[in-house]
Amino acid sequence: MQSTHTLLLSTACFGPASYFAAIAGAGEVLIEANETYPKQTWRNRYRIATANGLLDLSVPVVKVNGNHTKISEILISEHEDWQKLHWRAIESAYKHAPFFMYYEDAIKPFYEEKQSGLLEFNLAVTKTILKLIGFSVEQKLTESYDHKPGGNITDLRTTFSPKKEPEINFPRYLQVFEERHEFQPNLSILDLLFNLGPETGQYLREVAEGFNENIR
Repeated sequence: MQSTHTLLLSTACFGPASYFAAIAGAGEVLIEANETYPKQTWRNRYRIATANGLLDLSVPVVKVNGNHTKISEILISEHEDWQKLHWRAIESAYKHAPFFMYYEDAIKPFYEEKQSGLLEFNLAVTKTILKLIGFSVEQKLTESYDHKPGGNITDLRTTFSPKKEPEINFPRYLQVFEERHEFQPNLSILDLLFNLGPETGQYLREVAEGFNENIR
């Protein structure tokens, strides 16, 4: 049974498996839209497994108000050909994955159409992913920044980070380059989607059941 609690998350760009596993157990999802943009987070980067090992892909951004720019004001830079580079890396890494061709038409437009704001881009990406994996939860934006939200809100805004791994067990699934680099857990949702396909939602629900008390 789906929980009735509200989950408060930072925005994420093709977020990691743990991010979507958290959503799997939520009744409602609030996305923080009023924080000051922090560097080196999943807000503008995501991690995939390639023939040469793990690769972090970063979306170049413009902070219109310097270090005081809100996440809702962050723009995606037009001065770098990041979309072509990212898609080339994704295609190279997953073209032999069992479900790459199945989902390619849903994902590739994000790398072909012009993008402007980071938050809007991430919301659109996550909405598409949630639909593909069969999660009906809707993303809503915060109206103001609350340092310590109360009520039935579970605050996970700082939980998911490239710098630390959450204490979650990730069951093994077959990855394209596993024989070369061993199983790599908690990669971008793209890794799950292209490798597990329609089973992605069930996998995330199983991961969500294993969240410890510090996460749930």
